[in-house]
Amino acid sequence: MSFTEIIPKIGLESIGLTNTGKQWWNLSPASLVEHSILKGEGVLTDNGALLVSTGKFTGRSPKDKFIVRDVNTENTIWWGDVNHPIEVEKYERILAKMQSYLQEKELYIRDVYAGADPNYRLNVRVVNTLPWANMFVNNMFIRPEREDLENFKPEWTVIAARGFQANPVTDGTRQENFAMINFTRKIILIGGSGYTGEIKKGIFTVMNYVLPMEGVLSMHCSANVGRKSDTAIFFGLSGTGKTTLSADPERKLIGDDEHGWTKDGVFNFEGGCYAKTIDLTPEKEPDIYHAIKHGAIVENMNFYPDSRRLNYKDDSITQNIRVSYPIHHIENIMKPSMGETPKNIFFLTCDAFGVLPPISRLSVPQAMYQFVSGYTAKIAGTEEGIDEPVAVFSSCFGEPFLPLHPTKYAEMLGEKLNEAENGAHVWLINTGWTGGPYGVGSRIKLKFTRAMITAALNGWLEGVEYITDPVFNLSMPTSVPNVPNEVLNPRNTWADKGAYDKKAQELARLFNDNFAQYSDFANEEIKAAAPKILAG
Repeated sequence: MSFTEIIPKIGLESIGLTNTGKQWWNLSPASLVEHSILKGEGVLTDNGALLVSTGKFTGRSPKDKFIVRDVNTENTIWWGDVNHPIEVEKYERILAKMQSYLQEKELYIRDVYAGADPNYRLNVRVVNTLPWANMFVNNMFIRPEREDLENFKPEWTVIAARGFQANPVTDGTRQENFAMINFTRKIILIGGSGYTGEIKKGIFTVMNYVLPMEGVLSMHCSANVGRKSDTAIFFGLSGTGKTTLSADPERKLIGDDEHGWTKDGVFNFEGGCYAKTIDLTPEKEPDIYHAIKHGAIVENMNFYPDSRRLNYKDDSITQNIRVSYPIHHIENIMKPSMGETPKNIFFLTCDAFGVLPPISRLSVPQAMYQFVSGYTAKIAGTEEGIDEPVAVFSSCFGEPFLPLHPTKYAEMLGEKLNEAENGAHVWLINTGWTGGPYGVGSRIKLKFTRAMITAALNGWLEGVEYITDPVFNLSMPTSVPNVPNEVLNPRNTWADKGAYDKKAQELARLFNDNFAQYSDFANEEIKAAAPKILAG
């Protein structure tokens, strides 16, 4: 075997790693596939992708994510259920133990960028003990040119060692696994877990801290560009249709998950995609399906018996089956992954209560309020004990990755919307239920949702009449091309109008109860956009 390495002048000694084991620097994906197979860490699928197991952890462990609390973070981090503090001394103890653990280990090191815009990108070095985890880094981050690697100067470093476990008693962790961010040292430590999403989201959290201080709004969203260079961004939690609706054959993909909004436009943080593949079919998600080929990594999936054919329906290992692949595995992409200032912004929600309209236009204060709320709903029957729809709120549609208070991002969104040349339209899109809640009504047809988004993107909703919902104060168009008028006002789709009014008030209270935790930090503009509780 021959392996191509590009070794930079600045080595691991810059972070105190005096490693005496074999170091593999910036190996090609093909070499990393070979290493993985030879080590028994992966197998090839019939389509050429590498299938791996992340071990005990098949998803992120948010309760085991820590941020070092020191003089620089004490008064800037949004401490609480999302951001758990750890003392400097305990972090330093774990770092020293990891350095000792890695002393004679075989290491895979990769230098990459986070951020397609050169003005705001971070130079990131990732140290892995697993070859396929290093390949994941190559897939998911932006790959420097070969000539840039020799003089690469890392600004942030991630050390990820699945085999290293913390001692909760002495190290201050909750259990053996952990992910720790030190904003002063600029080092992320990940131990006890092989789930690669911890690397990706660790750097995303860093970007969410650093970029707002430079006037850049960091966003958990997908983005695409039309033929007229019009950028659109899509926010939405799992199950709302973000990936499906942002994949448009008429528009080029900027990125599917993490972006920044500068004074000049939008840029992707990543160089790849990390997509869920449960129940994947070429009909439902053709781009993702065909991206699973040589160079892609599939996590925690099974084969069909006596074959190397992936079984996308088998969730016996986890529901969170994923694939990572470099963005160039998708044909219709922007190069580089940047776009102009957004013209349209879509907040996607799956409202299983059947209350919200399928499309409504938001004012700037309403956009800020809905952004802080980040609402969707779990469908009744999907989890044991859930008999009715359950409201889910994740501030800024990405609460687990927000180191700053959510209102900071919401106020930045308001500033960006007010500054945007010729204005930017913000739309709330309900991909959930109509005619009643889950179990009574029906799911809004995908073809109608696509038609509404197309109408918004093409400016067809500029001159139509709008009416206002009295509870959520949402502006609903009375007509949309290729969509029946009767579905546009949700109250009209319910046979029992009194039942609709009752359910709308129920959802309004849930919004207000959730927002109470932010109200002390929110400005009056955001507060005024809250839904109304009507008398009687």
